Amino acid sequence: MASSPKVLIVSENASMMFGGEASLPWHYFTRLRARRVDTWLVVHERTRDELLRLAPEAADRIHFIPDDRFNVFCWKMGRKLPAQLADITFGYASRIANQLAARKLVRALVREHGIEVVHQPIPVSPREPSLMADVGVPVVMGPMNGNMSYPPAMDTQRRGIVRSIMSAARSLSEHLHSVMRGKRDAALLLVANERTRKGLPRHCRGAVVELVENGIDTELWQPGRVHGGAQDGASFLFLGRLVDWKAVDIILEAMQRLPESLNATLDIIGDGPQRLHLEAMAQEMGLTDRVRFHGFLPQADCAERMRKADILLLPSIYECGGAVVLEAMTAGLPVIATAWGGPMDYLDESCGILIEPTSRADLVAGFASAMTDLAGDPARRAAMGQAGRNRALRRFDWDDKISRILSLYASVVSGRPIEPEPVDDRSADRLQRHQFILRPSPHARAGQPADQSSGPR
Repeated sequence: MASSPKVLIVSENASMMFGGEASLPWHYFTRLRARRVDTWLVVHERTRDELLRLAPEAADRIHFIPDDRFNVFCWKMGRKLPAQLADITFGYASRIANQLAARKLVRALVREHGIEVVHQPIPVSPREPSLMADVGVPVVMGPMNGNMSYPPAMDTQRRGIVRSIMSAARSLSEHLHSVMRGKRDAALLLVANERTRKGLPRHCRGAVVELVENGIDTELWQPGRVHGGAQDGASFLFLGRLVDWKAVDIILEAMQRLPESLNATLDIIGDGPQRLHLEAMAQEMGLTDRVRFHGFLPQADCAERMRKADILLLPSIYECGGAVVLEAMTAGLPVIATAWGGPMDYLDESCGILIEPTSRADLVAGFASAMTDLAGDPARRAAMGQAGRNRALRRFDWDDKISRILSLYASVVSGRPIEPEPVDDRSADRLQRHQFILRPSPHARAGQPADQSSGPR
């Protein structure tokens, strides 16, 4: 595509092993290059070995920000704090240092190679200030996805100090945007949804366009398992970091409530600070024969596990995006998730069950009920899985996303007005969500405390 502008992707991380947010820059870099677009990548060197192994032919197009003692110090200090607190303190300080180094490198590459547009896909938070300004060419940022809060009924579960610091950080971010003007001066800001748009700093001069954050890799995420009869049992899967807001304890308690006759199992893929606590919890509940912890696995292994599962579970109460939901849909799995944040943008009643987070007890009861229903109904699982795959292929394919991003690049470089994306049925989906959100009955809540959390939320 000779008419496409020269593009530089700049990001904190790029990795297919890390998955999630870190996979986005790599998808842009490799998929743009597959379209024969002149593309470069600036990224931290922590994933150097992986990236050069994945694309040795692109070694001259990838430029690495070196790790230094300050990064190491921030990493060591951050390990001593709760995950979210570490992210907005030492993690943020490390990212600012990396952005300073990246900005210097980006400006040099723009001059050397005649690059026409710089794209910073991550961090995806709309509130986090960026230093990627005044680099000599237009800058595109996003798609961003954030401006999240905890469900009101669950917010009291967080420790007071964590909540106070998070609130102060959000207030401070608006002032920081005045100094670190990347988002205010960007030519184009991409947001995944209206919630994220509201989290952008005031006085942004560029256009704001809605574009879904995640895409699907149809070659990696493929259907695999042939669904058997009810007597074969059901295989549930959780895939994600083991941090408190993922609320994996919810599905452990739900597993404990399932009838033994269902012969259901749960595979938990991922690692994090909550792992030892969750393993101890499963042991105390007598679930060690039905719940298996696999730790961190590369994406290819995760895809293989997905092909062997029947149902994906995502009990997270703070999920801005939820790429794993799209991956499960593409692999033909129905999804049971919390009705909060990203999963509500992807699922409809044909392929998912959403549980309203009115309290912790309600989430446990809702997941247990939905898991029981799907575990005992293989035909319904198969129908929902096929509907989810059809929906994912129709609306979240990476190839379509790259076509849209190329059109946006061209508009930014030329100064032309940005043409709106064709209207789909997304708005209608949002209006109908209440029809498939599972709300616990008053009888299910009777006698249950509103908050049974043992840790910060």
